[in-house]
Parts: sequence; structure tokens; C-alpha cells
Amino acid sequence: MTLWNGSFPFYPGANACFPFDTTWAVIVSIFLSVLAIFIIILPGIRGRGRLFWFLRVVTGLFVGAVVLSVQFSRDWETGWVMANTSYKSFSRALVKVDIGLHIGLAGVNVTLVGNPVNQVNETINYNEHFAWSFSADYDHSYGEGLEKGLPNPILYVAEKFTTQSPCSVHRQYRVSGHYASITLWMAFCTWLISILLFSMPILLYGGYMLLLTAVLMLFSLLFFFTARNTPKCPIQFGLAALKTDYGGSFWLTLATGLLCLLLGLGVLILNSLQPEKLKLVFNLDEGKREEEEVWDKSCRPAEPSSSAWDVLMVPLGELCEVTATQL
Repeated sequence: MTLWNGSFPFYPGANACFPFDTTWAVIVSIFLSVLAIFIIILPGIRGRGRLFWFLRVVTGLFVGAVVLSVQFSRDWETGWVMANTSYKSFSRALVKVDIGLHIGLAGVNVTLVGNPVNQVNETINYNEHFAWSFSADYDHSYGEGLEKGLPNPILYVAEKFTTQSPCSVHRQYRVSGHYASITLWMAFCTWLISILLFSMPILLYGGYMLLLTAVLMLFSLLFFFTARNTPKCPIQFGLAALKTDYGGSFWLTLATGLLCLLLGLGVLILNSLQPEKLKLVFNLDEGKREEEEVWDKSCRPAEPSSSAWDVLMVPLGELCEVTATQL
């Protein structure tokens, strides 16, 4: 980069606003569409099993949507700080900004929002993503940010996660995020298997698969927990420090994992202690009752005709009369 008016050229393109996560939107749209279809056919479910059937559908779709969407979310760990800091290199101009750090399984987002947004004759509203998945090069993304001339606060925060940083957190976050992502994909597969087993219905093994889904989700949290608790370099902006804490995706995964654990244990306990109530929840008793009624009707002997009935109504004494013929 060359100097212009005594300073390096600054990001010539349009400011990057916080992006709308299209992947998350697609996932939510698909699951909401499936839920709408089930709501349409809900009136066709007869009897008291309608409520249980609807609750099973909502719970199953919620678990699947959470397991799939947290894969692509970027708020497993978040933090904000308000600071007065320099905006450009080789410039003494200070700006009042809100700086956000959002850490996901596949990378880190750094957000810079002016307070107010319009300062130093520019609109300060940035969000930059730096990927560290195994198919991405974090240092290359950081180098591109340097070439574009991103604001100093963004580059300062992103530099903390480079491979050459003395903080040494890049490898830990990258490996932990990779294994957490793998366990979540496995949880998604076991969730699909549990849905199939419950619909067949094989309730006991469906409960086992639901428990396995919960265990895998909790293990993904454990992998991310190891990265979260590694020693970190302080991120200072003057007297203000940027500190992070667990974000929405972490707590949502924890709550969903505990929900799957409780549901799986409930299925196993009811299956061993009160199987009739478990069948009631899955509408198996009503279906079995209808089958028995159909079977009884098909196997019931046909009613005798009127003539045969008249014969049976003849007095027993008349039927016992015997005509003797002399030989």
C-alpha cells in the first residue's frame, strides 16, 4: 500500500454491516415449513392422542433445528466493550465505538459499531469474519484484512487469534471447534435414527438413541469448554478490556442436550415400569384397540338365517319325538 495525504489508504469499498446469516435462516425456514405441514394434518389425528402427537412433532423438530443450526452459528462465545480508540493507522483521531467479539466453531467475528455510527466523516459499522476451520487459512484471512486496510480495532482483536500471536489460542480453538462440530454432526444423525425408531415404533431403542444424542451434545460443550478456559491475552482498549463469556449457542445446546437426556430417561423408565402409559403417549393403545375391533368383527361368526333361527326356537320336546316304525 502507498501513502496518500500522509496516511495509508483506507478500505475503499463499502462498509461491511453485520451480515444476515442465510444458512441459519434456511435451516429455520425448512423446519418451520415441516412444522406447518404437520399442523395442517393435525385435525386428521383422532382421539386424545392428538395432543401427544403434536408435542412429539414440536419437540423432535426443535431438537433437530438446534443441533443443525448451532453448527453454523457464531455466538458460542461473545463479548462487547465500549472504548475510545484510534480508527486508522498513522492517525491521532479517536472514535467512540462498541467493539464486539463473537467466536463460533469455525471462526471468529469482530464487530465495530460507532457510537454514533457517523464519525470522522465515515459510517463506522463493520463486521469481519476470520475462519479457522481445517479448510480455511486464518492467517491468510488476516493478511487480506491488512491489505484492505480494516480499522485498527478489528485488526488488533483478530491478531490475538493468529498462529504467530503470543497468546497461543489459535490451535486450541481450532481443534476444539473441529471436534465439537464432529460430535454435533453425530448427534444430528442419532436424532434422525431416534425419530425413525419412534415412528416404527421401537420405543426402547428410540430412547437409547435419544440418550446418545444428549451425550454427544454435552460432549460438544465439553470440547468447547476446554478452549474457553485456556489462558488468554488481555484485549485492552485504553482502560477498557474486552472480555468474553458463553454465548447463546452454548446455552441453547446445553438446554437441548439436557432436554434430550430427560426425554430419553423418561422413555426408558416408562418402558420398564409403566409401559401402558408409554404406549398412551405414542398412541399405540388406541391403534391396537382399533385393530382388535377390526379383528373381532372379521372373525365373529355370521349370524344365522331366520329359517335356521326358527328351527333352533322349536321346543326341545318336539325335537326329541321319535317316530317308531314297526318292522
